[in-house]
Amino acid sequence: MLNQPIISDQEFDFLMHELQDLEARHPEMADPNSPTQRVGSDLNQEFTQVAHRYPMLSLANTYSEQDVAEWYASVSKLLGGEPFEVCCELKYDGLSISLTYEEGKLVRGVTRGDGVHGDDVTGNVKTIRSIPLVLPGWEEQKQGLDLFSQQAPIPRSFEIRGEILMPWKVFDQLNAEREENGEQLFANPRNAASGTLKSQKSELVASRRLDAYLYYLLGESLPADGHYENLEAARSWGFKVSEGIRKVKTLDEVLQFITYWDTERRNLPVATDGVVLKVNSLRQQRALGFTAKSPRWAIAYKYKAERECTRLREVTYQVGRTGAVTPVANMDPVQLAGTTVKRATLNNEDFIRAFDLHLGDYVFVEKGGEIIPKIVGVDTERREPGAEPVRFITHCPECGTELVRYEGEAAWYCPNDAGCPPQIKGRIEHFIARKAMNIDSLGPETIDDYYRHGLIHDIADLYDIQVQQINGDGSRTKSAQKIVNGIKASTQVPFERVVFALGIRFVGETSARLLARHFKTMDALMSATADDLVQVEGVGDVIAASVVGYFQNPVNQRIIERLRGYGLQMSLSDEQIQGASDKLAGQSIVISGVFAHHSRDEYKAIIEQHGGKNVGSISGKTSFILAGENMGPSKLQKAEKLGVRIVSEDEFLEMLNLSTQPQ
Repeated sequence: MLNQPIISDQEFDFLMHELQDLEARHPEMADPNSPTQRVGSDLNQEFTQVAHRYPMLSLANTYSEQDVAEWYASVSKLLGGEPFEVCCELKYDGLSISLTYEEGKLVRGVTRGDGVHGDDVTGNVKTIRSIPLVLPGWEEQKQGLDLFSQQAPIPRSFEIRGEILMPWKVFDQLNAEREENGEQLFANPRNAASGTLKSQKSELVASRRLDAYLYYLLGESLPADGHYENLEAARSWGFKVSEGIRKVKTLDEVLQFITYWDTERRNLPVATDGVVLKVNSLRQQRALGFTAKSPRWAIAYKYKAERECTRLREVTYQVGRTGAVTPVANMDPVQLAGTTVKRATLNNEDFIRAFDLHLGDYVFVEKGGEIIPKIVGVDTERREPGAEPVRFITHCPECGTELVRYEGEAAWYCPNDAGCPPQIKGRIEHFIARKAMNIDSLGPETIDDYYRHGLIHDIADLYDIQVQQINGDGSRTKSAQKIVNGIKASTQVPFERVVFALGIRFVGETSARLLARHFKTMDALMSATADDLVQVEGVGDVIAASVVGYFQNPVNQRIIERLRGYGLQMSLSDEQIQGASDKLAGQSIVISGVFAHHSRDEYKAIIEQHGGKNVGSISGKTSFILAGENMGPSKLQKAEKLGVRIVSEDEFLEMLNLSTQPQ
């Protein structure tokens, strides 16, 4: 906590190894909060879902100081003119985390997830050195000693939230190593931090030197009514709380804070993308309450993207999973939002024409949301005489096939989906994804390796892989067996996800589910005509034509027959068919609020399974609103105005004779 080591790194490492040896010899004496937990393990883990005691809602965002002023005025009005203070904080660009402490010890670390449930990543969190495993002073406080008299009393149980971050320096080093090894680079520190924390190996997490800044304390016995004061107490307990925090009393002071950090944040060691403003008093926060999605007592002001001018050197082209060809601008390196930018997407041919891009042009580059670089303008006055305009390619850069552009589409496509390497590998990567076949023992690098060595040529080849083929020199038997087991386990994935996993162009997760539930079997779907397909809610001519074209291709027909032979689910289960009904047929239903028994996605699936239609906004045609906790007041007001019925979660489940247990 003091950042003043009293021994050398070498001495520290020696003592750490000695402790590891002792724990290995005497496992019965091991302490879950031992310093050795910072090192991590190379054992695979399985993350479990944990319900948040307090929902982790997102904040309302704005890029306008006028919106900040309106929020400030709204708070004042809702508080009836009562004076209030605002705690101004930096908005860190990382992965949200919730840490639970009991009797001075870290007992759980959970990601934000969907705000109601998150992944338990406690083992990985323990490797982050800025997160205390044991709070100094708890035992002395428990014994009534005053060794830490300058410290606020530590509650017996509390939750503290913050962001897991990868410092810029670590991010740059990591990407340099990945580039040297020929691995795909991380787009930004947030993605790198998120991917690291969700790794199945805590040893890897420990090696990535993540950091954590904490900014919100929750619990029943907090030290003070003030949010700022509670953070200062947390700082005294050993938590890393930003120095860039200030408590103010006026709107002018709020705006001064925003202006100061717009420039100064660029000198910070970690990524930030704005400022968070919170009403300081917890009593006043409770009085202000929440909307359906965010607290009324807080708002996030996001800084506008940085813009720089640099020179366009070359345009290259990338082929995606669906065959879409994306042009990429290759530019002179320029610093943007703490990273060096050399490439930016040009979206499509229409984008290039709109900017009248020429090779050698000086272009203005921004980072959209300070993440994805994009060209936003051209300095035509600096264009050199005789500069060549950028002309979109006519043939696939990977396989040489002539490109096509479908009606209503902005992108050009390579139609050679059966023989174009990036499309083949992209479809396999899509096939194994979590929302598709969920073969989490495989990844893009492994797929690329198997493809280059001729082990796989299509998705069906995955099911032919044997342990001995991927065991290398014999030292990877355990990981090879896990891969084979993961592939075999995917044969139990439900039919609707199999349809999505096929990667049919324009068929997303929702349309795949609708098609599966309408046709019920793969044979029925394969034989469906375009007229049959457009009868499905949400399926138009473009999707219908793509589905028909996919199943008419002999290569795809052979792949599906092979998948059938390997035991993949080619129809809805008996339970799904029997569980379906028309109890909600013809009804349009809006979902709002936070639910206890099922997730929002599960309720959407239940509605569709019983013939209903999910809609996003309330109108006179809305049949009813499925309302959970914290339903937005604006939706409630509109529902009352239009006379739309409000149905509670329990009423809805009773209506369908369903259990209150999650699916």
